[in-house]
Amino acid sequence: MSESKRVFFAIEIPSKIQRQIVRWRADNFPEDAGRPVAAANMHITLAFLGEISAEKQAALATMAGRIRQPGFTLHLDDAGQWLRSRVVWLGTRQPPRGLLQLANLLRAQAARSGCYQSPQPFHPHLTLLRNTAHAVPIPAPGFHWEIPVNEFVLYESHFLNGRTRYTPLQRWTLSE
Repeated sequence: MSESKRVFFAIEIPSKIQRQIVRWRADNFPEDAGRPVAAANMHITLAFLGEISAEKQAALATMAGRIRQPGFTLHLDDAGQWLRSRVVWLGTRQPPRGLLQLANLLRAQAARSGCYQSPQPFHPHLTLLRNTAHAVPIPAPGFHWEIPVNEFVLYESHFLNGRTRYTPLQRWTLSE
């Protein structure tokens, strides 16, 4: 039996924007607000697959490669906190239709392949802080990052030496 991997489909955040978000986070949240997510780990999850075998990963990758849809522009212009999951997030007020379609396609394929999918509605977001012990003030509207999305990525999640790292395994281009 092949070794399983913990994987997910996501949208990569360009490194320039990662750095801008890190600076904005430092300027807008106190140091004790929670554990900051490393810039290199910033992404928008489309479908979490969990621990899967190499065979299931290959089948899901083949299905992902059949997706034909145009790219879109993502606007990160909203933020909030989920107290229950102890997370502060950055998201979008108006998710583009292309983003919702892509996530729905990938989540449906994952579910058909036996990967549990949360019954919660898809809420596109980038996690800024984890392990928030209490409510934190959320910055007033006015921040905004624009990200042209022309591809999506299959990532592997590794936990090593007390740190989580995400490694891109495969990429698919969205059509023009």
